[in-house]
Amino acid sequence: MNLDFSDYKITNADKINIILGKNGSGKSTFLTNLESNYASDETKNFKYITPERAGTLKYEPNVERNIERDDNWLSNDRRKNQTTQFKQQSISQYRKLQLLYYQELDKDMQQRRNENHTFEKTILGKINSLLENIEIKPTTNGIETFVKGTTTKIPTEKISSGESELISLAIECLVFAKESDKEKQNFLLLDEPDVHLHPDLQYKLGQFLKELVVEYELIIFIATHSTAFVGAFTDYQNATFGLISFKQKEIDFKKINEVYKRILPVFGAHPLSNLFNESPIFLIEGEDDLRIWQQAIRTSEGLLKIYPVDIDGIDHFADYEKSIIEIVNSIYDSPIAYSVRDKDEIEDDIDDIPPLKRYRLVCRAAENLILSDEVLDSLGTNWETFKNRLDNWIDNRKDHPKFEKMNEFKQSGYDRLSFKLKEIRNILIGETGTSKPWEVAVGQVIGRLAKGDLAKDYSEGKISNFIGQNLMNELIK
Repeated sequence: MNLDFSDYKITNADKINIILGKNGSGKSTFLTNLESNYASDETKNFKYITPERAGTLKYEPNVERNIERDDNWLSNDRRKNQTTQFKQQSISQYRKLQLLYYQELDKDMQQRRNENHTFEKTILGKINSLLENIEIKPTTNGIETFVKGTTTKIPTEKISSGESELISLAIECLVFAKESDKEKQNFLLLDEPDVHLHPDLQYKLGQFLKELVVEYELIIFIATHSTAFVGAFTDYQNATFGLISFKQKEIDFKKINEVYKRILPVFGAHPLSNLFNESPIFLIEGEDDLRIWQQAIRTSEGLLKIYPVDIDGIDHFADYEKSIIEIVNSIYDSPIAYSVRDKDEIEDDIDDIPPLKRYRLVCRAAENLILSDEVLDSLGTNWETFKNRLDNWIDNRKDHPKFEKMNEFKQSGYDRLSFKLKEIRNILIGETGTSKPWEVAVGQVIGRLAKGDLAKDYSEGKISNFIGQNLMNELIK
């Protein structure tokens, strides 16, 4: 679905469309412009839900009078970024929801005879399914809240902000769904529905919205800071997300493919928090590298501040790097990210693509780090002694399946920096006499460097030389 309105151009939107962007990027402006531009379009129906939803879930007669006296009062009030009586308005909407349900039931004799098709089961049941510890029940003028499964009443002002948000949002969405016109396109515009919601509750809200889309054929646009909220829609084929930055008027929505599924959860529930940007994403080639850097972070006791992500092979770097650049530019003010490749047989330098800093190891691959002086020392040996052990292995293992590769390593002059060690890495770590996984041994040494327990030394054979001075100076100040 493509939309052109005001100065905006929207491409590839679908049933559920999530807009990610930092504060001031124009997410709310986009939603309100979308609603106001099509206000007179008789083929479309809109409901915009404001980002700041204050108030308590109690019945206020004056709110209902304002709604009844002026058909535009509610929508006009909702266009404010802060609606002080939003939840009181939701209770009036709840009363409307009851009316809509019974009007619908009056037209369907079959459903009237169905004892399972009650307001409590079909409407309140949907709302209560979102709540872990409480449930709502109808009263004359609205609802009451109870400890789930009991008769213990809870005053509405005592329930948590997250529970209050979910109840209010669910009511608003259900009213719009019941009012939707199957002859029109029905657009539900949700501005930061994740506010006050724990990631688990965000996921539940996402499941709720998916069910509404399927049942009522709605089109939903969601403005959010929360990449965790995007995760609620990764298994839904009609979900897309778009990135927006300040003054941007063109938004191309994308399917949530495997790359985004892996990357987006890294940023946590609210990626705009500096807490998450203090540990920039760190793209690495595979599972071995992931175990090394995870161990290094643990050993450093938090001093090594990166978030390693395994991209599952060199062939995927381009896709991941492109996606990372798009995302961090959209959600951080001063973004930074890293990618680190094995050197393999490549001699050329690799250029940065700001804000992404790109590196290659100086050694051929992560396995070569096993043979650095500091790792060997941590395992109770040194390079000269270890070469003698390798000579002995080669002299006595001519029938071993890896003999030719080990002998080839010897013929290279035991080139520990550049020889391809992947096939023989387990033999090498075994010859040190340790039962420790090689990734752990390497990660522990890097972590000790980060802590300052070991000095950075770029002499031949040193792990800092194997990794490379540029990367070491970037990660370990």
